[in-house]
Amino acid sequence: MKRLRRLPRSNARRALHALGILALLGAADASGASSSASQAGAETSRHKVDRAVLEASARGEADFLVVLRDQADLSAARHIRVKQDRGRWVYETLRALAMRTQGDLVGALHALGVEHRAFWVVNMVQVRGDRAVVERLAGAPEVARIVADATLQRNPPRIDSAPPGAAPDLAAPTRNAAPDPPRVATVEWNVQNVNAPAVWAQGITGRGAVVGGMDTGYEWDHPALRPQYRGAQRGVVQHDYNWHDAIHSGGPLHCPSDSPEPCDGDLSGHGTHTMGTAVGDDGRGNQIGVAPDALWIGCRCWEQRFRTRLSYVTECLEWFIAPTTVQGMNADPAMAPHAITNSWVCDPAEGCTDPNVLLQVVENVRAAGIVVVAGAGNDGPECTTVVYPPAIYGASFSVGATTSTDAIAVFSSRGPVLVDGSARMKPDISAPGQNVRSSIPGGGFQGGWNGTSMATPHVSGAVALLVSAVPALAGQVEEIEDILRTSAVPLTTAEGCGGDSEFAVPNNTFGHGRLDVWAAYQEALARQTAVDDPETQPTPDANPLPSVSRLLPNRPNPFNPGTRIAFEVAAPAFVTLDVHDVAGRRVRRLLARAHAPGRHEFVWDGRNAAGNHVASGIYVIRFEADRISQSRRIVLLR
Repeated sequence: MKRLRRLPRSNARRALHALGILALLGAADASGASSSASQAGAETSRHKVDRAVLEASARGEADFLVVLRDQADLSAARHIRVKQDRGRWVYETLRALAMRTQGDLVGALHALGVEHRAFWVVNMVQVRGDRAVVERLAGAPEVARIVADATLQRNPPRIDSAPPGAAPDLAAPTRNAAPDPPRVATVEWNVQNVNAPAVWAQGITGRGAVVGGMDTGYEWDHPALRPQYRGAQRGVVQHDYNWHDAIHSGGPLHCPSDSPEPCDGDLSGHGTHTMGTAVGDDGRGNQIGVAPDALWIGCRCWEQRFRTRLSYVTECLEWFIAPTTVQGMNADPAMAPHAITNSWVCDPAEGCTDPNVLLQVVENVRAAGIVVVAGAGNDGPECTTVVYPPAIYGASFSVGATTSTDAIAVFSSRGPVLVDGSARMKPDISAPGQNVRSSIPGGGFQGGWNGTSMATPHVSGAVALLVSAVPALAGQVEEIEDILRTSAVPLTTAEGCGGDSEFAVPNNTFGHGRLDVWAAYQEALARQTAVDDPETQPTPDANPLPSVSRLLPNRPNPFNPGTRIAFEVAAPAFVTLDVHDVAGRRVRRLLARAHAPGRHEFVWDGRNAAGNHVASGIYVIRFEADRISQSRRIVLLR
């Protein structure tokens, strides 16, 4: 297991000459002129360094990350159809670049006795050093930037219960709260809400899929998690390739640093709770997970109640691309998961002043064929509150939180993303995140948990069900995400974030809507022929224009309360879209305007022209584009 290393000083001058940064030594024999030149060089290269690093290193030694200029181009990975092949190609490409380009830098640090740790998930080295080390490293031409190894914050769930005599703490989990009393065997409401049981009824329960989690750790032998832990199959307990601890100092007594087996360092059990929602089932009626026969593996990256560091997070994400033994040896990308659940944020107040600090890491994990699922954040209800990595990235599949009535949870962060200047619509999708019951340490279960941390594992579980149903989807991140978006229950809002209209889907409140695992399963089966035959599947970036204008099937159908109506236009055309009843009377005109060539969508919310809800029944969608007229029947079930 690699850690920061401090090594004896030797051959320092030779190593630094290789880097072209001899001034790093601050050599005593340097002339005044060369000293002045060194200072001038430090000033001109200081733009590479985060302000937080400059401030911290001025007070003494600081922890920071040195990002090299050369970074791998992994764009070809999306064309590799087999997940194991895709993951191995990404792993070998990243490793080869790091080995080829980090040698001089690592050699110089080694010679100086400067503590460091090399990464390959991005071409980067973690360093502990003072201001002189920072400034001279910044002067190296191969160094692109130096960022703080910042302390990050977990998205704390809100728990409605509290110990006797204490007021509920709505900002943080309740510690040592009693588990819920035994209850009648049932599928939890949130699991039913996303229609997972309908998929189970088809014999699809997640078998063959693997969910990864990085959090506070996990109580691996919890009755609802042990059967699904990949390290405890067939009666043999083996933590190699199934568990990694990125915490190398400190840690509570029950979960010490460098733990050789999974443990949850958070007494309230944030990690244990989230993994339960993804895959948990104790076989005794506590059906808390979306994919109860999927396997799970885990990495701990939280050292305190709500804190981690960029280097801990990076270490976990690197491990997921190519899991290792508990000792950090013999990396094997074939053991990588299909999805990773992330419930943490990178807060500028804690030193994450660059919103793109983790962008390359997340993009490289995604390139390896792993779906990166991230909580949107708990900073709602205002707009533009999706503000923290990794949820802000296009490479992350970001999740908002809904209630049992499919309303948006008040705390769920809204888009668009402005902190990076992208105006990117977020979240991508929403899932139940209020009053969620799941597993907690000690073998018990507890409800009343609220947060996008609780919503996120529903989506990771959904990925597992899709891969279990259609194994050819494994590693096809772009296709999986598109299926989840297309099949979501469309939900509209009048909040207007980012200029959204009240009928817009997707929107910056719900994304593409609430997760519907049954609809996603049906969509995956419908696409199976194309997925199994690469020759018939266009590349993700081809985006061909349609050859004819046509009305596509609405989804879902039957529906309640709304349905997504899609159509394609082959050439610029004036399009009308109307809803009629079976008697031919127009109920509502949905749109009438010019459209450019391509695919378009509109959501009908089940209301007539007067804004009133219409009754259950059969309706007809009529599509007209120039001389083309098509109709489809749809069914509304109240």
